[in-house]
Amino acid sequence: MSEPVFDLTLIWAGIIAFGVIMYVLMDGFDLGQGILFPFAPSEDARDVMMNSVAPVWDGNETWLILGGAGLLAAFPLVYSVFLPALYIGVFLLLAGLIFRGVAFEFRFKAKSSRYLWNWAFAGGSIVASFAQGAVVGSYIQGFNVENGVYVGGALDWLTPFTLLTGVGLVIGYALLGATWLIMKSEGDIQQWAYRITRPLLLGVMVIFLIISVWTPWVDPFVADRWFNGVSPIWLLPILALFCAWRIWVAVGQQRDGLPFVATMGLFICTYLGLLASKFPYVVPPNYTLWDAASAHESQLFLLLGLLFVIPIVLIYTAWTYWVFRGKVKAGEGYH
Repeated sequence: MSEPVFDLTLIWAGIIAFGVIMYVLMDGFDLGQGILFPFAPSEDARDVMMNSVAPVWDGNETWLILGGAGLLAAFPLVYSVFLPALYIGVFLLLAGLIFRGVAFEFRFKAKSSRYLWNWAFAGGSIVASFAQGAVVGSYIQGFNVENGVYVGGALDWLTPFTLLTGVGLVIGYALLGATWLIMKSEGDIQQWAYRITRPLLLGVMVIFLIISVWTPWVDPFVADRWFNGVSPIWLLPILALFCAWRIWVAVGQQRDGLPFVATMGLFICTYLGLLASKFPYVVPPNYTLWDAASAHESQLFLLLGLLFVIPIVLIYTAWTYWVFRGKVKAGEGYH
């Protein structure tokens, strides 16, 4: 029997990695609106913040579904380990997304209880963001697995390191939300977004530095990957610092779109650095992509379906953002 022409495991890994970063970038800024909600200067500002993401927030979560379904189909071992290891974190993530989604539907219709939906929107966004960051931290520190079965405890995922990564992603999403608001708002609301962006950027960079120093102590494999000789992956933190500098300068210049674009660049560089640090391990510290992969025939069958689905998702996503381009003004919206 001849060897397959293409390594479908790598193709699937690329598809899932693409779906994850699309979710982080696109749902990150609307989660950021919720994180910033309690600190908004007025109720009108909260209306603008919610209206700026109202037409796109539910479509953004398509990428979460795509990544999760693809992970189950192409790498079933990941599911069999991650779910028992992280079920509390995943429950918090889903609960947060549910609270946020309900708040979107009810806040504009509520009168005396609007403040409750404000807190539901903020609380759901913060909990979901923290849970995502903690899951990433758990992936970095690895799982206690024997013979393909998770044998650790229900709270092994909750450590000082994962608490830090959880808080870091909350601040990171807040930065993404602030720069999105710069691009989508005007007047006093935009000026408020300008004022909070630089402190949020400093917070992100401080936590980024701590995690960068801490991670090699958590995982010796990462230490070897980064510090054993000269490696091109050192370009990624350099590019991340460049993006951070562009955010800082663009805010000082009162630029509209560049802070958001540079923040997305910062996230992409950090994400690629994480992937480069752990490759090829998908269930660290012992199981590679190929160990966790489903049968070649299953991967091929499902890939043929995704060849139709992904372009459609990209087209309707681009169309939605094009239709709802431009500034969102106080007193106007899509509700």
